[in-house]
Amino acid sequence: MLCQTINYNICSLRYARLSDLMPTCVLFPSGYGKSESVCAFSCAFLGKRWKDTAETVIIGGGCVGVSIAYHLAKAGQNDVVLLEKSELTAGSTWHAAGLTTYYHPGINLKKVHYHSIKLYESLEAETGQAVGFHQPGSIRIASTPVRVDELKYQMTRTHWHPTPQWLITPEKIQELFPLLNMDKVLAGLYNPGDGHIDPYSLTMALAAGARMYGAQIYNPALVSGLTPTRDGKWDVQTPHGTIRANRIVNATGFWAREVGQLIGFEHPTIPIHHQYVVTATVPEVKALKTELPVIRDLEGSYYLRQERDGLLFGPYEKEDKMVLQDSWVRDGVPPGFGKELFESDLDRIMEHVEMAMEMVPVLKNADIINVVSGPITYTPDLLPMVGPHQAARNYWTAIGFGYGVIHAGGIGKFLSDWIITGEPPFDLIECDPNRYGKWTTVPYMCAKARESYGFNNVVGHPKEERFAGRPTQRTSGVYELLKGKASMGFHAGWEQPHWFYKSGDEVGYKWIEREAAEGPYDVDISNVTDDIGVLGVAGPKTRDVLQKLTQEDMSDSGFKFLHCKPITLAGIDLRAIRISYTGELGWELYIPQKDMATVYQAIMEAGQDMGIDNFGTYAMSSLRLEKGFRGWGAEMNCDTNPLEAGLDYFIKLNKTADFIGKAALQEIKAKGLKRKLSYITMDTDNVDPEGNETVWLNGKVVGNTTSGAYSYTTQQSLAFAYLPVELCSVGQRVEVELLGKKYPAMVVQEPLVLTEPTRTRLQKKAKSSP
Repeated sequence: MLCQTINYNICSLRYARLSDLMPTCVLFPSGYGKSESVCAFSCAFLGKRWKDTAETVIIGGGCVGVSIAYHLAKAGQNDVVLLEKSELTAGSTWHAAGLTTYYHPGINLKKVHYHSIKLYESLEAETGQAVGFHQPGSIRIASTPVRVDELKYQMTRTHWHPTPQWLITPEKIQELFPLLNMDKVLAGLYNPGDGHIDPYSLTMALAAGARMYGAQIYNPALVSGLTPTRDGKWDVQTPHGTIRANRIVNATGFWAREVGQLIGFEHPTIPIHHQYVVTATVPEVKALKTELPVIRDLEGSYYLRQERDGLLFGPYEKEDKMVLQDSWVRDGVPPGFGKELFESDLDRIMEHVEMAMEMVPVLKNADIINVVSGPITYTPDLLPMVGPHQAARNYWTAIGFGYGVIHAGGIGKFLSDWIITGEPPFDLIECDPNRYGKWTTVPYMCAKARESYGFNNVVGHPKEERFAGRPTQRTSGVYELLKGKASMGFHAGWEQPHWFYKSGDEVGYKWIEREAAEGPYDVDISNVTDDIGVLGVAGPKTRDVLQKLTQEDMSDSGFKFLHCKPITLAGIDLRAIRISYTGELGWELYIPQKDMATVYQAIMEAGQDMGIDNFGTYAMSSLRLEKGFRGWGAEMNCDTNPLEAGLDYFIKLNKTADFIGKAALQEIKAKGLKRKLSYITMDTDNVDPEGNETVWLNGKVVGNTTSGAYSYTTQQSLAFAYLPVELCSVGQRVEVELLGKKYPAMVVQEPLVLTEPTRTRLQKKAKSSP
């Protein structure tokens, strides 16, 4: 049930009445994509001249959309236009609790949070608009031993970032938050500089800055149609006229699906009911001389902060109690919905209310003056969809933000840099909008959104798998054969074996459409990901196994390294590429999904007398580290370059032909490197590295690991790490932090295990020697 009216005075003690924000007699449009008449909206009503062309049109006037406009205009882009269907902040922004934090469990999004906070600190001085930014810090409370380990794990991944973060004792926690019941508190993760901001004031300050730097903001301006042109531009239709834009950015919050549907996309976003409670003045709070830090009680699954002289706290309910607004996915957002709320339901969150009262006893006698229940948008994996979209040139998205306030500043800068320079400023692959596809059905989206919301504050374990909505329709041709033999991981909708069971085991960016369109190429691109499966076959006897099943010459001279050709294997037509699979002789076989099981079974039968067996991604990761192979997304990503990663051998800068990145690499080489990838061994006990751990020397942070594993061949822990060039010499000793403890490590010559071609070459050399 929707609550159509609300008393804005008590909603958050900060928000103005709707009548104070808009002129009288405004006819609101009923929703995106509707063709009804809106003649009352004229150019004269907008109070400014209508632009019919733009470099970038941003659709949506929440804090994220306005931030993108601000950053683009500030960076010097001319003709930036933002279109808002009703008024700025309508949607999820206006009722948000406004939490801001440096903390994020991931590596890349920490940078987004960091930029947001640094921007908010200076925005008022820059624009002259108050933003209501409070920075009392925040504490994540650990009240179980496993939570303490989780906090230590996060500290391991934080020291090499500029983010301020500390593991603090119960005594320090009580000093910072004297109203806590300390009976169960064991430790805390403290982020000074965290806090909360008024979302309405933030958005208005960003809007003021955007206008100051030359952007145009039109509202109310409903987008009723989007039409691509032959030259990659867009005609954006509104009641006021059409704008021809070089690119469009969908930043429409819980209207994202409807805007996407205008061009044939079904973006996997879904609104969720999120509630928070606001109390009246609490005498013990009012008596404090300094503002309380925000706390996040991880076992209680709620956040709590000071709101004037009272308190505000919001829980995340479990899967079985949280509420999805799935009717909006089916029927669209109700006409006119923008600054309305849902009907509150205290019974649904009472378990968390009681836990909050136990942790903060003054809540027991506090009067509740309001319960805010509003829509926030989730994607299946809780991460936003940020960047250009495949299959629609110059269509960008900035949608699916469950935490839009803390993301707004950093994402605005990230997208602005990407749009202007043509490259993302850093790796944010986990937010790629193209990670979803046809396999992302509504039932899957709903199941994962429930899981993600309900698991908001559960303990996060390395390599953890979550199984709601799985498997999707994206299963390979051998899934049914292997699902009972392996622990499956989830990768872009696919079920992929991480490791195979043995007896006694416990079961349990640019980078192609745009280049083709803009470059001098005659090429057609089609996505066959769902049609073609891949089998990797590796090992010294691979050639013998495959030769049993094909007439193709699989010898070294007949099928050379890195060559690709069509072959017939076990009676099935497919394509094969000869590769070095984790340093061993191998082939990748690209097979129609319908034939995968046939080919797999034929290979397993052909290799029975040679001891063939299955291997998963965990084994492959350990093997590739032993051979010194770099991994994409770890040692190689948007934040590194091939020279730092030690890939000089594969790059011929002296060749006459030009190639993408040649000039940039020549410039990097001329300037000299400040860091390089190093290969290290570690002396550990019952814990192994996995990547993104902090590297120390003499009490100072000097670098970070990128990936790590236990080597079963050499019986020790291995890792790659980026270190300053002066610390990359073989024999250099450093320390790597794991779960709060620093373990000795040493730079060694790579690889520890020779690759198959190297072994073969050395064997031939030895035989030829007298």
